[in-house]
Amino acid sequence: MALNLKKVIDIYEMKVFTDQGDYFGDVEETILGANKIFGWRIRATKNSSLSRILGGAKGVIVPHQLVKAIGNIMIISKTAIPTSGEEEAAEE
Repeated sequence: MALNLKKVIDIYEMKVFTDQGDYFGDVEETILGANKIFGWRIRATKNSSLSRILGGAKGVIVPHQLVKAIGNIMIISKTAIPTSGEEEAAEE
């Protein structure tokens, strides 16, 4: 079986969906730690479920272990959806 590798740069701007099919946002940044991917900063884009949840905040950080698949899109676990108080502070 061939290993399907992707470059991190190819994942920027990728659409992110939950495992229930909801559009969550777009990949904005990779967070690295100890030579491995720690998480992904997901931008709350217009019409995304994330922007409806966050209101004025820019986005959230999704831990890499909540990513289920990366192909043409990224699929994350629905448990990555923030609850009140977990969102990143809006930068102005």
